[in-house]
Amino acid sequence: MSSETPNCPKCESEYVYPDQNLLICPECAYEWDPNEPEVDEDAISLKDVNGNPLAEGDKVTVVKDLKVKGSSSVIKIGTKATIKRFLSGDHDIDCKVDGAGDMLLKTSVVKKA
Repeated sequence: MSSETPNCPKCESEYVYPDQNLLICPECAYEWDPNEPEVDEDAISLKDVNGNPLAEGDKVTVVKDLKVKGSSSVIKIGTKATIKRFLSGDHDIDCKVDGAGDMLLKTSVVKKA
């Protein structure tokens, strides 16, 4: 192939060919527009209960009382927390909750502060 045609971003095949304004990989059937910015599909993008995008380091507020599993304590409405990192799974944010320490929470119970 020509040296100006890039390899496939999915399978690294060198047999990519153009079709109108798209590039197509015959080995894995991936199609893409080389003029569009590349988006990382593996990146985790989460939103709070109101639909606002969340980022690591954001301050959030708990929107309902939460029972702490394995304890008799409760995290009250309005408790503030700081997001440390995002996780994949049921409880998708790892955060430091004021007065309770490190904890895993769901995005469905927090709003951006």
